Amino acid sequence: MTNRNSLPFAETVAWLQGVDLADHAAVEDKARLLLLDTIACAVAGMVEPELKALGQGLQKTASGSVQWPAGPALVPASAAFLSAVSACWHEACEGLARAHGRPGLHAIPVAVSLGLANGATLRDVLEAIVYGYEIGGRAGEAMRIRGGLHVDGTWGVFAAVAAAARLQKCDAATTIQALAIAACQITTSLYAPITAGRTARNTYVGHAASWALHAVESAAAGITAPDTVFEQAAQALGEGAKATSWPWADAGEFLILQSYLKPFAAVRHVHYSAACALQRFAAKADATVDITAITLHTYPEALTYCGNRNARTAIQAQFSLTHGTVFALRNGSLGPEAYAPSVFQDPEHARLEKLISLVPDHSIANRGARLSVVTRSGTEEYAVSSVLGDPDLPLSQADVATKAKAYMSSVIDAAQAQGIIDYVLNGKLDAPFTLPRGKSSPQVN
Repeated sequence: MTNRNSLPFAETVAWLQGVDLADHAAVEDKARLLLLDTIACAVAGMVEPELKALGQGLQKTASGSVQWPAGPALVPASAAFLSAVSACWHEACEGLARAHGRPGLHAIPVAVSLGLANGATLRDVLEAIVYGYEIGGRAGEAMRIRGGLHVDGTWGVFAAVAAAARLQKCDAATTIQALAIAACQITTSLYAPITAGRTARNTYVGHAASWALHAVESAAAGITAPDTVFEQAAQALGEGAKATSWPWADAGEFLILQSYLKPFAAVRHVHYSAACALQRFAAKADATVDITAITLHTYPEALTYCGNRNARTAIQAQFSLTHGTVFALRNGSLGPEAYAPSVFQDPEHARLEKLISLVPDHSIANRGARLSVVTRSGTEEYAVSSVLGDPDLPLSQADVATKAKAYMSSVIDAAQAQGIIDYVLNGKLDAPFTLPRGKSSPQVN
């Protein structure tokens, strides 16, 4: 990685234009896993009441031919919007720690929707994902957002634009112009809905995905923007002071290989405390009635984003260290079921949450957590420095397939779910891109 005085999007685009997926087996494998995981998260979200209603509304105004499993047939921009909102609904999708956000979540709904619309191959879609991930990941590392903002929908638009440009077969100059057009109107998405327990946050990535298609169409039509706008956009997202240099990964370094996939349905910052709680559950099962105090030491950024307490809605709870820790302590898991209405009414859950003291620990390198549990018998200590899904503990292909099947099989028939898994993981690169359909595939009508 090199610190740069400007943000070298052009350099990265030039490198990616020459990347052949066939030469990078590990990159191809990771792109397949990210694609499958994001599809599964989107399918699982499609049946939530708000997503059903959103799909119905979009179908009235934007009916088309692009259809995700369990979703309506829409034009590509609306399909990208709906699937992006759906994919982040349960907070179970991927991320890139060094970017402090989710390049794949922004790129994949665009890649899939355009891939289905354009008669693309699986190779085309996977390359678009890589293209978007590398540009978005670099932007995320450089463009650190200021307090009060949420990362989704900000620099992630560059991942979506890059994916769209790749599938639309744009040359390097047109791609840079599309990225610059997006930079001119980059959003400053507020964190406020999460604090208030509202779901507007989930639309941020949808807006970026749909707008990306229009940015590429605009650039292809000859609409232009200044190449210098990237630094201005970075300053607008940050604290306003002009940076003297920005971190930027060198050409040839694939950030997608450093991406993580989530075993739990919660913001990644919650995973470390939840993993400590799971250690305790493995030793003590659900014995929590004798707990009299709990102290959670974790890295400061986790408290910044996930210090919410006494969550009353799913999105508040997804961003709550205390909620995730207590649910894992009591249930030995942390999936979408952690946000059922009954959990928020559970008196023992509420009691344990009140017992937790949150302590920022600057001695924790990178990410991790320590959990102290005091009972009538003494004090128990649990600690993790990494969790399943981190680069040093990656989810296996079997792990991702198992998660995908669990998420999709509750929405679409098991045969269709397995067909999607087999196609994404093992399909030939030059096969036409498709999402296999089953005998009885519920749709949002």
